[in-house]
Amino acid sequence: MPSHQEKMIHHFPRRIILVRHGESEVNEDEGVLEHVPNHKIKLIKKGTEQARATGRMIKEIVSEEEAWKVLFYVSPSNRTRETMDEIISRGRTFEKNRIVGVREECRLREQHFGNFQDLEERRKIKRSRVRYGKFFYRVPEGESSADVYDRVSSFLEGLWRDMESNKFSNEMNLIVVSHGLTILLFLMKWFNWTVNQFEELANPANCEYRVLELGPDGEYSLASYHQLDELKKWGLSDEMIEDQIIRARGLQPFLDRKCLVAPTNDSASDDSIGDYFDEK
Repeated sequence: MPSHQEKMIHHFPRRIILVRHGESEVNEDEGVLEHVPNHKIKLIKKGTEQARATGRMIKEIVSEEEAWKVLFYVSPSNRTRETMDEIISRGRTFEKNRIVGVREECRLREQHFGNFQDLEERRKIKRSRVRYGKFFYRVPEGESSADVYDRVSSFLEGLWRDMESNKFSNEMNLIVVSHGLTILLFLMKWFNWTVNQFEELANPANCEYRVLELGPDGEYSLASYHQLDELKKWGLSDEMIEDQIIRARGLQPFLDRKCLVAPTNDSASDDSIGDYFDEK
């Protein structure tokens, strides 16, 4: 008879995939923020192409299970909604019968930098944030990363309640289309990373994605899908990578191998972390 934990895991989504929006008008001309509200910034042609390509890659990931489904959460900004539409490709990549729903989620919006933004002032703010520390620095008339963390935490607490009340199934994949900083803070909250660890993280590139996959012990991990060199490139320390490996494969294989430090040599960097404990 299955245990309570096994029953709970059965109702957890198989994956949570975090996607940053594609390249936008700001990539071509940052000065557009002086006369266009941030949330109305649109994708450019390159961003549209990036989103379509990302949609095809994500479909390859989620379609490993026969009965797979997807549920989208999207920031209310034009560029995130357009990214989601292109990921779906209007039914050509994700068929309508595979999409359980689309939920606009205001708590996943971009960090607020104020209203219309003077270009030189925006550059000055970014320089000050680097000196002060990007987590606690508050943008004048805007938000700090700590503020964004609080609203992302509120979103996740609701998501965890939905998971615990069996509102999902193991064939479900949650796809979150949001912004670079918001994605980093989502990961920080999910994995209980410290402020110092957050400060070392690299921002995702446009339409880059992070796959959190459910492991055998009911823990989500970046290490089931992504490779060691990717995690290092993103700014994860050896300690953080070690934690991802344990989450991906469970603690027991780690203890059986008597290995409590993630591999760091060059030969290991080419291997998938998901294969790290496999017998050769």
